[in-house]
Amino acid sequence: MKRFLTTWSRYPLIESEVEEPSSLVEAREYCQRKSHFIAYGCGRSYGDAPLGNFVLKTRRFRFFHHFDPQTGELTAEAGVTLEEIIKHFLPRGWFLPVTPGTKFVSLGGAVAADVHGKNHHVDGSFCNWVTGIWLLLPDGKEIFCSPEENTDWFRMTCGGMGLTGLITKVRLRLRPVQSSFIEETIIKCPNLEESLSIFEEYSSSPYSVAWLDCTARGKSFGRSLLMLGLHAAEGELFVSDKKTLSFPVDAPSFLLNPYTIKLFNDIYYSRIKREIVQQRVTYEDFFYPLDKINHWNRLYGKNGFLQYQFLIPKTEAQKAIREILFTIKEYDEAPFLAVLKLLGKGNDFPLSFPREGYTLALDFKLTPRVFSLFRILDEIVHYYGGRIYLAKDARLSRKYLESSYQNLEQFIRFRKEKDLLSRVRSQLSDRLSL
Repeated sequence: MKRFLTTWSRYPLIESEVEEPSSLVEAREYCQRKSHFIAYGCGRSYGDAPLGNFVLKTRRFRFFHHFDPQTGELTAEAGVTLEEIIKHFLPRGWFLPVTPGTKFVSLGGAVAADVHGKNHHVDGSFCNWVTGIWLLLPDGKEIFCSPEENTDWFRMTCGGMGLTGLITKVRLRLRPVQSSFIEETIIKCPNLEESLSIFEEYSSSPYSVAWLDCTARGKSFGRSLLMLGLHAAEGELFVSDKKTLSFPVDAPSFLLNPYTIKLFNDIYYSRIKREIVQQRVTYEDFFYPLDKINHWNRLYGKNGFLQYQFLIPKTEAQKAIREILFTIKEYDEAPFLAVLKLLGKGNDFPLSFPREGYTLALDFKLTPRVFSLFRILDEIVHYYGGRIYLAKDARLSRKYLESSYQNLEQFIRFRKEKDLLSRVRSQLSDRLSL
């Protein structure tokens, strides 16, 4: 059935032929019948990675197949969401080893994007905890790959943006926890230099993330609220059932502008009265604050938004972030949300985004000027040896991809050798010649 399809950012919007098989047999028949396809999970990526002419939705693949209570190893189908894993296993004392900022992500999507969270500097990315992947190929054959078996398929699939085939099942290790609470420490950082310094000072903290004020100037330039966390050693095990708010309609286009964003940032930063605040919060409050607002993407208006998420090596982080924030100011733009995280050692998956350094994610209301701004930011990120996160991208040019993902040709060569170039295709792969 043809329909218009997009992702969470609501850009781009393209017409696709969409199929939603209810069984592996139906999925196999679809893959063999179509000239090409791309998998689509929950649509929570911010770019065009799951979009294409022929889209296979995986949300009906939602069965849990096996769980080992001794090791925490779980095998589940690719359409299972992180929310469903939490719902079933947190009351039993198990939590996700790595989680992005939303729980409304499919298991297959988490693998395809090799998502990272607030603990990358300690625990790595999602695929570091994956022990097996079942993959359906365009010819209808299903293979199993892992760090020990069919390792080339495993390496290319982890972070491979869905371009190696249809992920049908995933096996991963969950983390044992004693409580659903997080012991949180909030630290007010007065400027960018202090923000990065305090990140390093608390680099042994299991979880760390900072909200960054991109509108502050002068001595407060780059000020932030750094949030540290660790799982509470004791407390009730429960699934949060807090009621959510909702954006019923798209916000008017004038709502978000540099002046209203600065006002919001001033209020948000000033609400923390002490330099250090310690409190106990639920996992929902710490990991998924935006999930408490249904359809929060409507805040950006009917045209949607674009996120610019980049990574910069530690040695260049302060200079690069400072230059990027100044450039944004000169363009008279302001991101509504800016989130800074410390990343640890990367892995050897060719298209996996995280490696040692800092990553800053910036959410902008979609306007024509944002595209030209992003092209300037691309030059800055390139100059300082950084890279862009493909799961959040819908407009990067090939030349910046080649310079920042050193194993890119290895990935393309693998796709060519396995006859995947023409059979597993997306808007992203066509745009970047993957």
